[in-house]
Amino acid sequence: MTLPPHAGPGSDPGIGGAVAPGGSPLRSVPEASVVRLALYLRVLGELAEQGTETVSSDELAGASGVNPAKLRKDLSYIGSYGIRGVGYEVAPLLRHLEHSLGLTQRQAVALVGVGNLGHALAGYAGFAGNGFPVVALFDIDPDLVGVGINGILIDHVDELRRVCAERGVTIGMIATPGQAAQGVCDQLVACGVRCILNFAPAVLQVPDDVDVRKVDLAVELQVLAFHVARRHLAAAEGPLNVVAQAAAAAINGAGRRVTGGTS
Repeated sequence: MTLPPHAGPGSDPGIGGAVAPGGSPLRSVPEASVVRLALYLRVLGELAEQGTETVSSDELAGASGVNPAKLRKDLSYIGSYGIRGVGYEVAPLLRHLEHSLGLTQRQAVALVGVGNLGHALAGYAGFAGNGFPVVALFDIDPDLVGVGINGILIDHVDELRRVCAERGVTIGMIATPGQAAQGVCDQLVACGVRCILNFAPAVLQVPDDVDVRKVDLAVELQVLAFHVARRHLAAAEGPLNVVAQAAAAAINGAGRRVTGGTS
């Protein structure tokens, strides 16, 4: 993944992020690092609200759930290296992350599929609060078309191209049944949408210049179920392990006594 140039005329170079005049070229950043950069941004926002002015790499890493070396490596991708003995200044680093993650640019989100999950997503105020306003809603259900959610009327999917163009949609969210997801994805791509968040239980096929993030709640629950099962298994094996260890100790003790008696 590439992030936008993180500095240029009039932009904030961040902490220790000096760049050449005229801005720097796009730099490839590992997907996992981009995810963590977004996490650092959230933590920095919380620190800023608390009035914190500086934070060490150890403190920021601890609050983000990563190790300090990984945090410093991630921030180096966007030209932020901190100040020795001080750490990072919260406000400038926060602004720098916002710029690097593209959050200073206008974003507009279209949601396709306003069933149970889609309705909840459409009503979530946190998207707009974080710079991702939902500006368009689509469905094929005639009972839903024309219904308003948070002031946005649901349009029929047939209107997707026109509405997306009129409202400058940059990100598409798909919350349809699995069998409909690829067709919806194809329509979004045809409209010029190059970033898609997929909640549908389907793997989408897209051109190389389209980025897709998949959120599969069922899979996440299955992963958690695996950990629950492992804990139950460990708890059940605990008493058996104690018995086995005691038996092994008794056998070893008996062996030592026999050996001692024949020497």
